Amino acid sequence: MECPRCEGALEELSLGDVSTVSCPHCEFADVPVDHIPEGEEPESWRDAFHRFYDQ
Repeated sequence: MECPRCEGALEELSLGDVSTVSCPHCEFADVPVDHIPEGEEPESWRDAFHRFYDQ
C-alpha cells in the first residue's frame, strides 16, 4: 500500500479486531477524525496553569 500523503510505504497496525494503516515517514494515520471545534474557545496555557495551581 502507498501513503496518500507522501507516497511512502504504509504499515498496518492492529490491536485485537481493530486495525488501521499508518506511514512511518510522514506520520499519516488512516483514522477518521472530526476537525470541527465544539464548545468554547480553547483554554490558554496561562489559564490552565492558574486553574491547576489554584486546585
